[in-house]
Amino acid sequence: MSGIDYSVWDHIEVSDDEDDTHPNIDTPSLFRWRHQARVERMEEFHKKGDDLNKSLADCRRRLAEAQKKVQELTISAKEEGKAELSKAQAEEKKLKKEEREWEKKRDDHNRDEKKQPWNVDTLSKEGFSKSVVNIKPESHEETEEEKEQKHKTFVEKNEKQIKHFGMLRRWDDSQKYLSDNPHLVCEETANYLVIMCIDLEVEEKRALMEQVAHQTIVMQFILELAKSLKVDPRGCFRQFFAKIKTADQQYQDAFNDELESFKERVRGRAKIRIEKAMKEYEEEERQKRLGPGGLDPVDVYESLPAEMQKCFDDKNIQLLQDVISKMDPTEAKLHMKRCIESGLWVPNSKPDDGDEKEEDATYEEVKQEPEEAKKE
Repeated sequence: MSGIDYSVWDHIEVSDDEDDTHPNIDTPSLFRWRHQARVERMEEFHKKGDDLNKSLADCRRRLAEAQKKVQELTISAKEEGKAELSKAQAEEKKLKKEEREWEKKRDDHNRDEKKQPWNVDTLSKEGFSKSVVNIKPESHEETEEEKEQKHKTFVEKNEKQIKHFGMLRRWDDSQKYLSDNPHLVCEETANYLVIMCIDLEVEEKRALMEQVAHQTIVMQFILELAKSLKVDPRGCFRQFFAKIKTADQQYQDAFNDELESFKERVRGRAKIRIEKAMKEYEEEERQKRLGPGGLDPVDVYESLPAEMQKCFDDKNIQLLQDVISKMDPTEAKLHMKRCIESGLWVPNSKPDDGDEKEEDATYEEVKQEPEEAKKE
């Protein structure tokens, strides 16, 4: 699909906050990685055809020169020119053979071209239709701010109609709806449908996602056809439907191939969004758990020796004190310090004769039971 920037697919910027219809998502970018390879193959194929035609033309030019020389030498018919005539005739024979070889290569290439499956690039060639109307004037490049405002205004006004188009199933229904609402044939509709697909996949409404994905590709094909013909898309969508409804199996396969690729990318983008949301949720929960020292009680609990974990599991303060008394003092102090900073336990120091003795501290459980911490 010509003119599509596929590079953004792999790092596509889709807003994940409440307003997920931000136009910075470049819908055409979703197709570039596949389209570019196809365009390169087509360009290489056409270059090969051009080279064959040039070589054939050059061969025919040399053959014409050789034939002219043979004719001139035959007319002169001088004894001393017989050797040169023989040489010229040999060159003529050689070039005739070379001409046949180039013609065969060219004919083989032309046959291969006819066997190539249809796609939106080949469909977009003027050879398919001579009805070039509504020539689209050159327009200035829109800024990101202009695109954003244009998208927002369009969606606010036409959201209901775009959704209706996205749910249509039959070619005839789609064509009639666009005939009644030609203003929908634009990039803004395609952008909205892409985001709609991702939203539906995130919500696990996969059947609906696949339906809207089909309509997204329909709109994209129309837009790319318009770009190739340099016409207003509102003036060529009927041409697209005429071709898609009467095309042979190869063209249908090309359309379906684009559709399947698009759906895979939607699934991938939805998966990334879900993973990102889960990470954000987990981080929010972790922030809520953080103790006064900024440590996570879950992480601290999992770092404790098994004997200390058992004390937390059994909620046995006396056992905890016994375990600590048997440990290396430095290690015990480090573990208890982390428990306090995570808020897993809070020291309840009791003053004696005006002095607070941390060595005699007892601990009471707060915030979260160890078993619950393990589950989280």
